[in-house]
Amino acid sequence: MGPNTCWLCKIFRAEENGISSKVSLEEVLQWSHSFENLVTSKHGPMIYKTYLKTEHSDENIEFWLACEAYRKITSQRKRISVARKLFRSYIQPQALNEINIDSPARKAIIRNIQEPTQSCFDEAQRIIYRHMERDSYPRFLESQLYQKLKHSLQTNGNNSTVN
Repeated sequence: MGPNTCWLCKIFRAEENGISSKVSLEEVLQWSHSFENLVTSKHGPMIYKTYLKTEHSDENIEFWLACEAYRKITSQRKRISVARKLFRSYIQPQALNEINIDSPARKAIIRNIQEPTQSCFDEAQRIIYRHMERDSYPRFLESQLYQKLKHSLQTNGNNSTVN
């Protein structure tokens, strides 16, 4: 595979991104309609994460996805464990993957971390969602990664997929 297509390898290598099935042109085109379409689609979050790595901000989508999973936890014991892990990874000042949230949101999480509820990360997740939607999402749509992916699917036929 030549240098012009090696980005495909990077994106679709199953062991790297967990993408083992195919991406369709229809799915890729839906991403440009709204940020919500991108983050709620089957392959969108992993492709978007690949893009965010180029901006050194992939912690945003990682945090957002972790919050989506956290909200579904029903066991209080597991919720406490996961909440503390999320705090150490993303919220705590100087955390390895610290996200950019305002002080009131951070302080609210610090107050609630001992007895975390399903919604204790909601405000921080909303802030990160807005950051991504307003800042990196428009750049993603204009990026070489997205444009090449869309173009490769369009030139291979309307119903094509990329492995």
